[in-house]
Amino acid sequence: MSVIYVLLTISIIVAFFFFIAFIISVKNGQYDDSYTPSVRMLFEDELVLPSSKESNEVPMEKIEIENNPTK
Repeated sequence: MSVIYVLLTISIIVAFFFFIAFIISVKNGQYDDSYTPSVRMLFEDELVLPSSKESNEVPMEKIEIENNPTK
């Protein structure tokens, strides 16, 4: 039974060591993404349409009505 206590104590100490190493690596920027910013310019950007208040374009309904002589 004493072996279980020794192994449990050692495993808690090792787990604490790895937790401290993880915290230090996060604070030093080990897991920062340095790849994505360099290839972001290669990805296609999504088309962002201006809102109807900002644009001076004719609404689509009016264009369809003008192009359709039956209405």
